[in-house]
Amino acid sequence: MRDDEALRVPTLTAEFPVVGDDPHIDAPLRAVVRRLSTLLGRTIADQHGQELLDLVEDVRRQTKQAKASADPEDAQRIQQRLAELPIEQATALTRAFTEYFLLANAAEQVYRVRAISETAAEDSWIPHTVKEIAAERGSEALQKAVDSLDVRLVFTAHPTEASRRAVLTKLRRVSDLLEDETEEGSVERRRQDRDLSEVIEVLWQTDELRRQKPTPLDEARNALYYLREIYLHTMPGLLDDFRDELRENGADLDETTTPLRFGSWIGGDRDGNPFVTAQVTREVLRLQADTAIDLSIELINRAILELSVSSSLTGDDPELRESLQAESALLAEDQYEMYAEEPYRLKLGVIRAKLQNTRRRIRRGTPHEHGTDYLRSSELQADFDLLRSALRRHQGDRVADGSLAIAQQLVAGIGLSLATLDVREHAEKHHEVLSRLFDRLGELDRPYAELSRAERTEALSAELGSRRPMAGADLASEESGILNDATRPTFEVFREIREAHRTYGPECIETYIVSMTRGADDILAVALLAREAGLVDLASADDKRADIGFVPLLETVEELRHAGEILDALLEDPSFREIVRLRGDRQEIMLGYSDSNKESGVITSQWEIHQAQRRLRDVAAKHGVTLRLFHGRGGSVGRGGGPTYDAITAQPYGVLEGSIKFTEQGEVISDKYMLPVLARENLDLSLAAVLQGSALHTEPRVSPEQLDRFGDVMQTVSDAAFARYRTLADDPDLPEYFVTSTPVEQLGDLNIGSRPSKRTTSEKGLDGLRAIPWVFGWTQSRQIVPGWFGAGSGLKAARDAGLEEDLHEMLRHWHFFRTVLSNIEMTLAKTDMDIAAHYVHSLVPERLWPLFDRIREEFELTVAEVERLTGVLGLLDNQPILKRTLTVRDRYLDPISYMQVAMLQRVRALAEKGEEPSEELQRALLTTINGVAAGLKNTG
Repeated sequence: MRDDEALRVPTLTAEFPVVGDDPHIDAPLRAVVRRLSTLLGRTIADQHGQELLDLVEDVRRQTKQAKASADPEDAQRIQQRLAELPIEQATALTRAFTEYFLLANAAEQVYRVRAISETAAEDSWIPHTVKEIAAERGSEALQKAVDSLDVRLVFTAHPTEASRRAVLTKLRRVSDLLEDETEEGSVERRRQDRDLSEVIEVLWQTDELRRQKPTPLDEARNALYYLREIYLHTMPGLLDDFRDELRENGADLDETTTPLRFGSWIGGDRDGNPFVTAQVTREVLRLQADTAIDLSIELINRAILELSVSSSLTGDDPELRESLQAESALLAEDQYEMYAEEPYRLKLGVIRAKLQNTRRRIRRGTPHEHGTDYLRSSELQADFDLLRSALRRHQGDRVADGSLAIAQQLVAGIGLSLATLDVREHAEKHHEVLSRLFDRLGELDRPYAELSRAERTEALSAELGSRRPMAGADLASEESGILNDATRPTFEVFREIREAHRTYGPECIETYIVSMTRGADDILAVALLAREAGLVDLASADDKRADIGFVPLLETVEELRHAGEILDALLEDPSFREIVRLRGDRQEIMLGYSDSNKESGVITSQWEIHQAQRRLRDVAAKHGVTLRLFHGRGGSVGRGGGPTYDAITAQPYGVLEGSIKFTEQGEVISDKYMLPVLARENLDLSLAAVLQGSALHTEPRVSPEQLDRFGDVMQTVSDAAFARYRTLADDPDLPEYFVTSTPVEQLGDLNIGSRPSKRTTSEKGLDGLRAIPWVFGWTQSRQIVPGWFGAGSGLKAARDAGLEEDLHEMLRHWHFFRTVLSNIEMTLAKTDMDIAAHYVHSLVPERLWPLFDRIREEFELTVAEVERLTGVLGLLDNQPILKRTLTVRDRYLDPISYMQVAMLQRVRALAEKGEEPSEELQRALLTTINGVAAGLKNTG
């Protein structure tokens, strides 16, 4: 489920006290939120007295009047009142509104769960998609699409989740309690309210702010929590239902593969994060392996309980008996005696013993012993295959192909690393290492750093194709003097990858991603360093190897426009083409949504990414290579966010061939995966979208002539939108305006991620600022510029060029355009120019106000153009539930925004005098940032 599909239903009662019921909101959900609000009000009264509750109601009412009047003086009166509040009272007031949002969100999640549960099984994502493919293309096409499925959801540590785990787990408890419907006045209701009151009281007394910055290991533990829940509570049912649906339609699911798996960047993403070292990567992999083995053992234990098949009833199986005899040393004698006639339990016990031995091997750092522990997933799968084959030989087909097959698939997906770890580094870092190596050899006519990109490509290609190593085995040692303190850490990661493969098998790290790839040389450089580390061997006649793949990350408009040329140059290189062949003739390309949006605006970013996918598709087909696109999407529209299903199905035809990766980041992870039913819904829709795109979107949905015409119109829109966006982005006053009109400088103090907000490379100013704080800041001040700016100018330019009818046709028939416009419309609805004006006029020097006038002018134009094109009188009129809930939500979000401005004024006034804010004032300000994040949800 996505953010804009959810029922956002804020309703507070007099007990809180705020407003009463909103008649537009679903009555049962209204009642639940009223209950939670009442309990929250009682908690606040217990903790702070009636005075705070009265203040909450008064501020809410005054804020509502100011919004209705649109009089700046009304806003200033609220501002003055909030500015005069004692810090302690201001913080408590902000927390009251924030706690309300958190509880309303929890209630909303419960009703999303109920809505999903009430959906008829045949109408849910996977059954509908499987039946559609079978009906249109037949069972053979369905089977082909299923066999190609390799969906990877990659968890990242990108810091946009403002809530602590301590808060999230309590909200999960609230949702769990509300799952059971109770009648008002019943004993069950009283008990439920008692339990809810206890959780709300603890929630109120829980510090929502992190006192320390999380480490990469902390971030890894957080991701492992979700992955454990998914594998234990969500994946078994998904695989079982998917397999049954396929069999009903003439296809099946291979038990040794998992169509949907997980990846992670946490502990591997080094780009701009000095805290991710080779040692951290090693420790994260150990954490993942420990959890993976725990999960597999738990699944084995479940199977042991179920598989009580007796050989005295079914007969002895020689192959199974021989296997047990060979592995008899792995089990205690009393286990053999206990299960003497239950060989399947014994075999499962052997698998469990091997997993336990694997854990010991990893912890001790000892070599793998074949037959005693596991190194590769294939060894574990072989034991399962033997077990299931024996069952089939003795009329145990249903058992073999039932729960045991699901267990095998789960264990196959879990492996020894739980989630495949991607490693990412900035392109510059690899050239710095190679500069040391090439200059040491002295074979170039000038220093490596002085070579042009074309000259570097030629030198790297020649070296990659040669048989010699550039340096000896002691390359990374301090004694060799080859590398220095700046370059050694970059190369050490390659050696760490090799060691990880020896410990966990090659599945633990399969991909090395190169940020800011601008040419083929950036990828050849990484391949050459991997060769030096022993990860690539193209010289051996009989044992060529490429243990990892190398992935360009295309992030800027220029890179996206040259995507096809970059891939073509790589695949034209004989050595790199051989690496791709060794990797199964599959090449992965990552597309960066965040930085391209920050550079060019939402329209141009989306259009350039769409065109890049077409070019990459055609080049891959030319070279006989399967393309896997990795979509680096964030939670907000400004970072590529939006409905997952629409994003996947709106890709160009022929791009999807079953294999895809996309990131899951920040608050999106908790929203999607905190509750098992929501996790299942999101996995279902992701799998269904990829299956549909792979099987049914192999040709254009419209005629080639229409598609060409749509592209021409879209280029007109994009050119004008880009020109308008750059007038803002290139304004020399924008950096000061952005910093003064938003709380972006306080983002680091929230301690929501281990990574610095700026890159550690050469970029300066806003260019060096990461996309996350860029989007986060604009969102906090309710301007949300990255989600819409330039779109109105683009649409107007096309209309002025006589293309209005084409725009309407594109909206009706082009999924890509419809999806982009829908996301922009949703972001416009979350933008509030009146609140934004209050930020600007209260915080920004008057000489910079014309920048806001320009932003507001473009906002009004974009609203008008979107409403004209969609044919509605107001934004989101075609999505009434979302529109109502966002409107109601504003009533409680606005007071927090006013409080944020008041706190920023206090902090900046102290800064002007050279004084630091008190801890209490800093806390009050950070609490408002948390509150806005809770109210808007997809903030980064």
